[in-house]
Amino acid sequence: MLTVVGIGPGAAQFLTLQGHNAIQEADILVGGARQLALFAHCRGKTRLLDSDLDGLILWLSEHLHQRVVVLASGDPLIYGIGKRLAACFPPEQLRIIPGISSIQYLCAKAAVDMNDLWITSSHGREPDFAAIAAHQKVAMVTDNIIGPYAIAQALLARGLNPTLIIGENLTSADERIHRLAACDVAKTYAMNVVVILNER
Repeated sequence: MLTVVGIGPGAAQFLTLQGHNAIQEADILVGGARQLALFAHCRGKTRLLDSDLDGLILWLSEHLHQRVVVLASGDPLIYGIGKRLAACFPPEQLRIIPGISSIQYLCAKAAVDMNDLWITSSHGREPDFAAIAAHQKVAMVTDNIIGPYAIAQALLARGLNPTLIIGENLTSADERIHRLAACDVAKTYAMNVVVILNER
């Protein structure tokens, strides 16, 4: 059985009990170096997750007789590996344990309800800024290329000056949350997630 565990936004206390139990019982843990380091105390073997997803799928298909757990940051089905694995394995071979996403965490910290929230990402893709501008409330998982400043500039260029809530290094000791007008967004931030409030 293949299990995908959402390990939350970073700190161990945000891992669900079900996720914790699956990790403890795993024969093999699959994840990035930072993810595996969080569970170095576990008894299972490890396999480093790299950019060769086709190779990973083949490897997983050969190890379905073992208890393999794939670690996913945040929630596996919010711009995570869960979508790819769900497309490759039938439900009887795949169990997905949801996790607290960085978007959920940031919204909770900023007291922003998630009703009618439109979720998107800039990871390896060009965001649809027209759609972002059309929605009243947007959450975006960012990357190093298109982060808060690029988002703010794209919206300012459309004549908008929305509020951006920027969560840096969420759940870590140096977590910072900023609530700024787009015109006040700085050029650089550490690893972050952004909520955009297009107030009408």
